[in-house]
Amino acid sequence: MKSIKFVGFFTLLSLCFAACEKDYLDTMPTAQVSTATVFETTENAKMAVNGIARLMVMQQLSTQTQCGEGTIKYLHGEYFGENFSRPALASGWYTVMNATTHESSTSLYAYYPWYYYYMLMGNANTIIDNIDNARGPDTEKQFIKAQALTYRAYCYTMLVQFYCYRWADSNNGTSVTNLMDGLVLRTEENISETDIPLSASGEIYRQIYSDLDQAIDLFQKSGLTRGKIWEPNINVAYATYARAAITRQDYTKAAEMAPRARQGFALMTNTEYFAGFAAPNSEWIWGSYGGEDQTLYFYGFHSYMAFDAETSIIRTYPVCISKTLYERIPDTDIRRNLFLDPGTTAYNTVGTIPTTDPLAIATRAAHPPMTSAFVIAAYMAFKFSIKGSIGVGYINHFRSSEMILIEAEANYYNNNFTAAQNLLNTLTRDSGRDPAYTCTATGADLLREIKFYRAVELWGEGFDWFDKKRYNEPIVRLGFNNGGNFGAPTDVTRPVDYGNRWTNVTPLIEREQNKAIGDPNWKP
Repeated sequence: MKSIKFVGFFTLLSLCFAACEKDYLDTMPTAQVSTATVFETTENAKMAVNGIARLMVMQQLSTQTQCGEGTIKYLHGEYFGENFSRPALASGWYTVMNATTHESSTSLYAYYPWYYYYMLMGNANTIIDNIDNARGPDTEKQFIKAQALTYRAYCYTMLVQFYCYRWADSNNGTSVTNLMDGLVLRTEENISETDIPLSASGEIYRQIYSDLDQAIDLFQKSGLTRGKIWEPNINVAYATYARAAITRQDYTKAAEMAPRARQGFALMTNTEYFAGFAAPNSEWIWGSYGGEDQTLYFYGFHSYMAFDAETSIIRTYPVCISKTLYERIPDTDIRRNLFLDPGTTAYNTVGTIPTTDPLAIATRAAHPPMTSAFVIAAYMAFKFSIKGSIGVGYINHFRSSEMILIEAEANYYNNNFTAAQNLLNTLTRDSGRDPAYTCTATGADLLREIKFYRAVELWGEGFDWFDKKRYNEPIVRLGFNNGGNFGAPTDVTRPVDYGNRWTNVTPLIEREQNKAIGDPNWKP
């Protein structure tokens, strides 16, 4: 664990003088930057916060598919889920898409979220631990500390979903099974310690809430605002709070925080909805920078998800929505038009449509960036597009639509059914996404409707697997022979107790360095 923390902070030091778009890639060699230099002034410390934002869109571990927040979204949130299909996917990806690695302490896919989020958190902890001694206005110190606390809370909100049992299985947050369920709780108080035992999810959520309470207080006291979409502000703190609360099944807190998070972030227009989800608009609460001067090229989120990315995986293996979800979207809903409806056109057992087929020709004509080299598939997605070369594009982390859906779900569980219905109307009918829609569902049907519109609205943005886990529902993928569009062998069912209850075990590298959590020779 010590190595993760220090590697992350040295990376931050090398990036700490990158403040604006033009200078976003400017770096100072690690050997020329010390902790004392970074926290000598609040101006330098601001750049350290910016360095964390940069880490969220960098390649790590010298591996193509381990590239920050984008990797978490498409590889873990979507590939593992039920509503995302790559029907012609190459065989080498089957074990990844089928989420077979939860119980492996050495799998890179099971280890990466631990490495990535603790790296970010180590940097945030260092800022929290040092900012009070920097020279500069108290208001700037408060704002910077609030940002670092928000980062730490966000990291734990993500980690608890990977490495702890879902709340329904946690015995009210008290379950902690050595090496199988729990997180190492690292804060400014124990920043220099290596050997720390695993904590149960209840303890983690208490830390998340405490960090966010403090962050919100500091944001308010500072009176300052952010300058860029990738900087955390008070809305990001509220949004993190709402997401953590809904995952913890704390519906009172979720209903309180979600509307605060979206205050000032109006829903996007229908025109913006079809603009490719690669540039900030009115409803983006927080996102990562994605311009030409800072790109992961073939490795970024849009390189794997944008329909027009000139990458081999996009050209050969189209991104698709599951047929079963698509067919439930009303014809009057504009979100249906984000995907290719095959109509009565026949397609083969891998879902691809021949190049000379009239539907394939019409699809390319409607989307000129797609040349004959791009395979066309039934139900393929056009939600994401690039904003420049290869995989260029901003990545969204929070938007007001998610907050509306969190608030609707929380109101449902708080027995405020009318409020939940009204929120679905706000999101779908009043926004113009489906003018014909009016929510009249009640009881269990209302909850199903909330879940359905969450799946449709947030499709492809990294929520599917996380939602299915917290709902305590199985993943059911149907193959072509059963009315779906998953190719074998990704047409699988994952029961709720599959693979250590969908929970990654503690990585071997943590156990080797942290003597407080168990035998480093243990194997599942």
